[in-house]
Amino acid sequence: MGSGTVRAPCIGAPVSDILLCLKKHGQRLDLELAKETGVPIAMVRQRLTELAATGAIITCGSTRFEDGKRIDGLVGRMSGWVPPPAPGRKTKLPA
Repeated sequence: MGSGTVRAPCIGAPVSDILLCLKKHGQRLDLELAKETGVPIAMVRQRLTELAATGAIITCGSTRFEDGKRIDGLVGRMSGWVPPPAPGRKTKLPA
């Protein structure tokens, strides 16, 4: 890859691609990362665990229910990443 080559951030499988996806989207479920990168879910979970061990990301278990079906997964997000404030009016702090 030359310096002028632009690569899609979520295509491929190296750990760096998972990091790029998390930087782009903030927080992602392992299943979402697997779909975006085309990597098997088991490998994504392994890479998330490796990245969490280095401190690059934070992971936590997640249980979701979609159409009454239980989905257990692993959520990853960049260390130190804070979600942007929700849109809309904000309360004013007292002076």
